[in-house]
Amino acid sequence: MAGRIPSAWMDELYARTDIVSVVSAYLPLKKDGRRYWGLCPFHHEKTASFSVNPDLNLYYCFGCKAGGNVVQFVMEMERISYLEAVKLLADRIHMTLPEVRDDPDYEKRRSQRERLLGANREAARFYHELLWKPEGKRALDYLHGRGLDDGIIRRFGLGASADQWDSLTKHLTEKGYTLEELNLAGLTVVKGENAYDMFRSRAMFPIIDQYGNVLGFGGRAMTDAKPKYLNTSDTPVFNKRKGVYAINLIRKQRDLKRVLLVEGYMDVVAISQAGVVGAVATLGTALTNEQARLLKRFAPEVHLAYDGDEAGQHAIERGLEILEAEDVPAKVLYFPDGLDPDEFIRQRGLDAFRAIRPMTPTAFRMQRLRLRCDLETQEGRTEYAKGCAELLRKVRDPVDVENYLELLSVQTGFSREVLIAQIGVTAPTPETTAQNNFAENREKSQPKRSRVSEGFRTEQTLLGLLAAGAVPKDMVKETDFLHPSLREAAKHLLDGRTPADIMGDENVSVEVREAAGEAFSMLTNTDKDHAAQIAADCLRNLQIQRIQQEINQMTELMKTAETAEKQGEALREVAALSKELARLKQQGR
Repeated sequence: MAGRIPSAWMDELYARTDIVSVVSAYLPLKKDGRRYWGLCPFHHEKTASFSVNPDLNLYYCFGCKAGGNVVQFVMEMERISYLEAVKLLADRIHMTLPEVRDDPDYEKRRSQRERLLGANREAARFYHELLWKPEGKRALDYLHGRGLDDGIIRRFGLGASADQWDSLTKHLTEKGYTLEELNLAGLTVVKGENAYDMFRSRAMFPIIDQYGNVLGFGGRAMTDAKPKYLNTSDTPVFNKRKGVYAINLIRKQRDLKRVLLVEGYMDVVAISQAGVVGAVATLGTALTNEQARLLKRFAPEVHLAYDGDEAGQHAIERGLEILEAEDVPAKVLYFPDGLDPDEFIRQRGLDAFRAIRPMTPTAFRMQRLRLRCDLETQEGRTEYAKGCAELLRKVRDPVDVENYLELLSVQTGFSREVLIAQIGVTAPTPETTAQNNFAENREKSQPKRSRVSEGFRTEQTLLGLLAAGAVPKDMVKETDFLHPSLREAAKHLLDGRTPADIMGDENVSVEVREAAGEAFSMLTNTDKDHAAQIAADCLRNLQIQRIQQEINQMTELMKTAETAEKQGEALREVAALSKELARLKQQGR
């Protein structure tokens, strides 16, 4: 099918397709108000946070933030392409696929993406086939020397790049790809009249997304070339901040208890061969927020299993911060003697690897702190006790606090009462433990909400009302939204697009879909009689917040004003803003 499916036909498909019945074929749903709820199929959970909105034809998980329309749901569950999902749904309701419309811009974008993915796929085949030829002997010997067998090499599609300037470039141009395309894909370097392969004399690791597309490559040098590991730069189809290595394989592993995040490609391949499941690696960067959100969809926890050297342990500390910021439960596997996961398994075996007890983030941080303090001295024990008290102040579970206190008291010699006083909390009792557990369970039973600013949440509420058609469009303007993602979503709505169409558009960024997806899933039980008042309150509150920000800025400006005249101007501006602020607050009351 060349071209783009007409939007009118897609609107009819959305209107005639019952998303509740489609989703119910994969998981049980329970109605609550105007929405349906169930356990999310994209991450493990015990309390339902996955919602289906039949009015807007959308699904959204308040836990892992997965969201989209009915087509995307089928794509995710069946692991099929967009057009295949559209055809499946059309067949379900006996709709005939239309003659698709030519859209030069759309076709250009789609064609370029398909061409680049095609070039990468052909390059992966070329590298893999070369590995088994005399030109690939050095790389194959390296992989065998690292303990890899031919089966695991084929499973991961590993390969070799030749020790020649342009062997891949010649091969792909003979296949019909242009130098411009190969340069865009990051496969060929073009400088003036010269063109040469990006990867030469390296063991090759194809980077594949969860849908099976080859996005780029990592190459390990077989010579003294620098860097030792070379990765594809960002391209129109690849962004190293947003993906992880081997995500295509863990997607096929259902009921994963945890994702194991390791440092490098070789760690993933080697420990997978040893029998460890769920291993992935970042793509030559430190863990990013985007990667943390991606991993959240595949398992209930992430276990960090970085190298045992100082660099690896420092990376774990940073990784824990990222995972905690994204509300991803995490633990740490600690390997002694500075070993990495691959070395540990090869030296001590799979049983020893499985016997490692994952550490909580607090236990790991206490261990790191202990290494920096000399517990043989009173000064070192005091420093350690104070540092651990700072960590324990953030622990919510009283039972965990009690366990850590017992350990800390033994390590430092300070009494439990002294340590509690340093932490600044009341000693846990059975009553407070029960109360805290009740509060924690009650919080877990509610859909998880991002830790975001009041202004962002207010803008989401306004966007949700607009998406639900609960307020007239002329009441809301694009400029009412300051957050870029919400502003872009509002623009689409004000241009007449439906929420399902926005969530299904591959040209709408992930950030926009995530921010808008939650907004579209809010306020489904709000009646139109009250919606206008809620919208007016939102608009007024947003204006109040912006005026308050202006007042704060002008007040700071007054402190640094160079002349009395400028100070007076700022003072008059603050007075005018304060008057408007008082008016808006009075209007609200």
